[in-house]
Parts: sequence; C-alpha cells; structure tokens
Amino acid sequence: MLRPLSLLAVTGLVAMVVSVTIGTSPVALEDILAVLVGGGTELQQTLILDLRLPRTLSAFATGGLLAVAGALMQVLLRNPLADPYVLGISGGAAVGALLAMLAGMAGFLVSGSAFAGAMLATSLVFGLAHGSGSWTPSRLLLTGVVVASGWGALITLILAMTPASRLPGMLYWLMGDLSHAGSPWPALVILVFACILVLPLGRTLNVLARGPMQAAALGVSVRPVEWLIYLLASLLTATAVTMAGSVGFVGLVVPHMLRLVLGNDQRLILPACALAGGTLLVLADALARVVIAPEQLPVGVITALIGVPTFLYLLYRSR
Repeated sequence: MLRPLSLLAVTGLVAMVVSVTIGTSPVALEDILAVLVGGGTELQQTLILDLRLPRTLSAFATGGLLAVAGALMQVLLRNPLADPYVLGISGGAAVGALLAMLAGMAGFLVSGSAFAGAMLATSLVFGLAHGSGSWTPSRLLLTGVVVASGWGALITLILAMTPASRLPGMLYWLMGDLSHAGSPWPALVILVFACILVLPLGRTLNVLARGPMQAAALGVSVRPVEWLIYLLASLLTATAVTMAGSVGFVGLVVPHMLRLVLGNDQRLILPACALAGGTLLVLADALARVVIAPEQLPVGVITALIGVPTFLYLLYRSR
C-alpha cells in the first residue's frame, strides 16, 4: 500500500519542480534550491516565491480536491460516471463568481462569492432531493442534473447581460484558470483534512460501494455515512471551484485510471487520488503556460484535451 503512494508522491514532487522550472523565463534547479534556503537574486525570489510556487501549489491542491471529490461521489452514487460537478455545485459557484465580477468585484470577493454559490447549490440539491422523506442516489443524481441545468441557464443570462469588456475574464474563469488563484494554503489544509478524515472510513466505504443493503446487513450506519460523503465531497468541490473555476475531467478520469492499476480499495484509492489528481493538474497547468507562450491557456482546456481521449480509451478497455 505504501509503495504506490510513495511513487505517486515522488512523481508529484518532480511535477512541481518541473512546473516551477519552466516558463517564459526558465529557472535552473540550483536557483530554486538557492531561493528556498533564502538566497538567490531578488528577481528569482519574486518569480519563484510570489508567482510560480504559489500557482503550482494551488494547481496541486485543486487537482487533489477534485480527484478525491470524484472518488467520493462515485462511491455515494454507486455510478462510475459521477464526477464532482454532477450535482450542480460548480454551476452555483459559477453564478456566484460571475455576479461578483458583474458587480465590479475582484480577488477575495469573487472567491468568496463562488464559495457561497457552491454552498447554496449544495443546500438546494440536498433539500430538494430529500423532500419530505429520505433520498436515494438516483433521486439525488436527477435533482442535481436538473439544478445544474438551471444554473447553466442563469450563467447564459449573466453572460448575455455582461459588457463586452468583462467577458474575457468571465469566460476564462468558466473554462478553469489558475492565473488568479489566491493563497494555496487553505485548499491544501482542506485536502489534508479530508484525507485524514476518510482514511479511517476506508473499510466502510468499500462495503458501501457494494450497495446500501449489503452495507446495512454488515452493520454500517448507511445514512450518516452517505451524508458525510455528500457534505465532504461538496466542500472539496466548492473549494476547488473557488480556487480555479470549473476544471473538468480531473475528478472523472483520475479515479478510473487508479482503479485500473490499484484495484478498488478506498483506503488506497482516496490518498492516491489526492496525489495523482494534484500531479495531473500541475502538469496540465505547466503545459497551459508554455504551449502558446507568452500567452496562457486556461488549464481547463488542457484537462479537457487530455481527459476526453483518455476517458474514451478507458471506456473502450472496459467494454
């Protein structure tokens, strides 16, 4: 169990070094080491400590959050095609962020509005799916799809009402963009907290993935565990969307790929998702920064270009 996680951790560290190194102004490895120990020129310190390293850590945190949220959603809904955005959480975050941008806000206010929108979407989906009785995975999924369609209509309306000068920033945010990501530390803390929280539940999640009746027969308190999974996956998704906008395919493809290689033990899959998802988004963001340099692509474009053929191949393999 430790060997694949160690390999993924080393791969993630190498990916972060590559991300900090490459760019329109390449930085040598020895310069990175010098800056990290307090040396280097002022320009190198600004480039590494203020620009590239925070963005790289933000990319790692966002990718890890999305991958873990995707794995949890697939256990909750017992559907391998579920992803972090399937319940309309990203739509609520997008509406909150776009309204803040339309009002002329920036920075923390946009991120705060996106997080508030995501939490509103979570409450709305859960409340509608629960109704006057209990909820089932199929009912939760259908409610999420309908609510997501409603958010999509609101997003279209906001874009239609937006002055042309503000449209590029909004569209970049919708496609997933890390260029304006804030401090990575809150997202990293939430990612570590989520992994620590779900690891003791690994056996319970393994049983729950086989169905609620089997889990109840084996002594699992199904409903409280499902509530915990839903709330935790929603929190992870809301944090990721707040950081980078709607970055697709990470939460869908990464759990699939890891299950093909590592099996379906959630005690291994969930921490592996955190490491592999973070590594994937770090490399995708590095590619987005250099592919048409000095211009930058939204990282969501790169993940879609990677995710679509990868997922089609995985579907072909599992026919």
